[in-house]
Amino acid sequence: MRVITGSARGTTLKTPEGMLTRPTTERVKEAVFSSIHYLLPGRKVLDLFSGTGQMGIEALSRGAARCVFVDLRRQAAELIRENLRRAKLEEQAEVLQSDYLAYLSRCREQFDLILLDPPYAEKFLENALQKISEIDILAEDGIIITERPVEKALNGEFPGLVRLKDHRYGKIMITTFQKESAD
Repeated sequence: MRVITGSARGTTLKTPEGMLTRPTTERVKEAVFSSIHYLLPGRKVLDLFSGTGQMGIEALSRGAARCVFVDLRRQAAELIRENLRRAKLEEQAEVLQSDYLAYLSRCREQFDLILLDPPYAEKFLENALQKISEIDILAEDGIIITERPVEKALNGEFPGLVRLKDHRYGKIMITTFQKESAD
């Protein structure tokens, strides 16, 4: 796993042992960042369910001003810090070991990009989207990028969020949401 482009281009990131973390494939990562490259320079990013931190690190490498990484597991938080050091991006990052709902409940800042790639077997994605729709943490022109397996439906309405598009990459589905316009 490596950083694809930007200031940390080519940096190899550490991956965890075992199956608790499922890093996003390079193909999917490249597709996601190719579609949002215009949004990144100078922006704030939230990488919820960070795992290795590779998605937030890619955003920082491509010009994001700041990224908050949140993961429940201590080992994941340590791995993210190590990967940030490798990429020389630790000054632009905050790594928090926290439950995602606890973090969202106390969050008081807005983000231009929110990355959601939770464990597939749980209802974390729906719960996170519901909580984000209830609080005001997505900036006016901000977007949310979600990742899930193709066979897992993402149903339901999330007030204040507009579902923009779904893209399939093999067995992975990427869904993009945007904050509903106030107009």
